[in-house]
Amino acid sequence: MTRPATELDRLFDLAARAAVPGGFGYLGTTGAVLPDRPLQTWITARMTHVLGLAALLGRSAADGPLRHGVAALTGGPLRDGRHGGWRAAEDDGTKGAYPHAFVVLAGATATAAGVEGGRDLLDAALGVWQDRFWDDDAGLPVEEWDAAFTRLADYRGANATMHGVEATLAAADALGDDPRAGRLRAQALRSTERVVHGFARDRDWRLPEHFTAGWEPLPAYNRAEPAHPFRPYGVTVGHQFEWARLCLHLRAALDDGAPGWLLDDAAALFDAAATRGWAADGHEGFPYTLDWDDRPVVGQRMHWVVCEAVAAAAVLADVAGQAGAGALAARWWAHGEARFADPSTGSWHHELTPSGEVATGTWAGQPDVYHLVQALLLQEGRPVRGSVAAALAGVPGGGVG
Repeated sequence: MTRPATELDRLFDLAARAAVPGGFGYLGTTGAVLPDRPLQTWITARMTHVLGLAALLGRSAADGPLRHGVAALTGGPLRDGRHGGWRAAEDDGTKGAYPHAFVVLAGATATAAGVEGGRDLLDAALGVWQDRFWDDDAGLPVEEWDAAFTRLADYRGANATMHGVEATLAAADALGDDPRAGRLRAQALRSTERVVHGFARDRDWRLPEHFTAGWEPLPAYNRAEPAHPFRPYGVTVGHQFEWARLCLHLRAALDDGAPGWLLDDAAALFDAAATRGWAADGHEGFPYTLDWDDRPVVGQRMHWVVCEAVAAAAVLADVAGQAGAGALAARWWAHGEARFADPSTGSWHHELTPSGEVATGTWAGQPDVYHLVQALLLQEGRPVRGSVAAALAGVPGGGVG
């Protein structure tokens, strides 16, 4: 593979330079933190995770910023010392499954990297996830509590569920022989079976995102706000790629105990996203969302969708030996480098119009580097594991970027 224009070391440096008192800030178009944005748990946790990956690759410059992230999540302003858990943001006390999943992920990657405090953070985050968010009867997580964990919202969502699967697989890898590891993998399987093998397969691989408290799909949810950054209306193409990839990480984690449908469903979900999504409106690239008849709703191009398409294609090519998937990974990466890459920051513009101009309808600036770093790493041909961190563990230097 030729040396990429987007380089890991520049992305790791961006993550490190996002450190601010109490966590990591939201990056703007220049690669500098936007001072008017409050601290948000999902960004602080994702940047901590990224710096943990850097540490696993032997980047010693990441050690200090990684410790900063672990300390910020352990005892900083985002953690609620009175009621427990983590606030969504400095100015938002709600307790959501989405940010908590990323705290679990950050703790897992910090544990894998051997940083001081990483295991304590992981144990604390897992405790909150299991006690407050995991619904064992449903085999899926609940979505959002109020600040005091007294009122639970009726909404349930596939996005937070997906990141819960990612996080619990990473936690299981980091826990090693701890008995909790097997239970976490079993939970990830239950969630994936309901969402992918159930909801998506039953709708010809059109994945519903929004549900009632009883997990009945809400196909019209947010029709009036279709470009929502976390809960858009319709079929979210990038999430279908992410779920396809997570099926393959889960399959690797379960090894001989993996059901055969994980590979079949991953391939079917990937194919549906690729064939229905690419250039659906006549313009190169993937629209953000489609309606239930595969027509584009939000035509904006999001950087994370390309990243997840590349990552899923690369993992599918590795696991199934599909040359076609490998060719798609290379094609889509070239598209991303040509259209999204910002040489001035080393990152990618987060949103473009269908014709390629920088846009800000859903995402302003270049908030974080999580999707881009993982897309780079997953193209490198390492064995697929339950988590990205597990694939990097014990690989000094990394050979990338």
